[in-house]
Amino acid sequence: MDTQNGAPWLSATEQRAWRTHLAVSRLLMYQLERDLQPFGLTMNDYEILVNLSEAEDRRMRMSDLAAATLQSKSRLSHQITRMERAGLVRRESCDSDKRGLYAVLTDQGWQTMREVAPHHVASVRKHFMDLIPAPDLEILHRTLHPIADHLHELRGRL
Repeated sequence: MDTQNGAPWLSATEQRAWRTHLAVSRLLMYQLERDLQPFGLTMNDYEILVNLSEAEDRRMRMSDLAAATLQSKSRLSHQITRMERAGLVRRESCDSDKRGLYAVLTDQGWQTMREVAPHHVASVRKHFMDLIPAPDLEILHRTLHPIADHLHELRGRL
């Protein structure tokens, strides 16, 4: 049977795979978020800390950080304000573009990252990696990589 737009309905196998993917995505993010709560961080906070910790001089233009974390500039600005109050990041003006701003990881943010990262990795292992047989990890990567590429390409066109 076709939908109203002419696309075929998902087969039983496709429906099962799709719903399993949705459940895993939602439940995994929920659990990872819960495991960050004792540190006073959200997954968004952690993702920002990771991006800044891996960036040159531990700093990124706010627009680049928004793109890297798939957040609107407005949402990221509110997030950075909250993280500034916690002492994890600070904003710096951009010398080459007076309207541009950098988000910079503070020393406290770096120390927080160093403290939290081992716990987060343990959580990722416990709730994801350790549940997938090692030979299947490469299959999972090969399966998901084209989807990620496709979605990155679409995002670049928006």
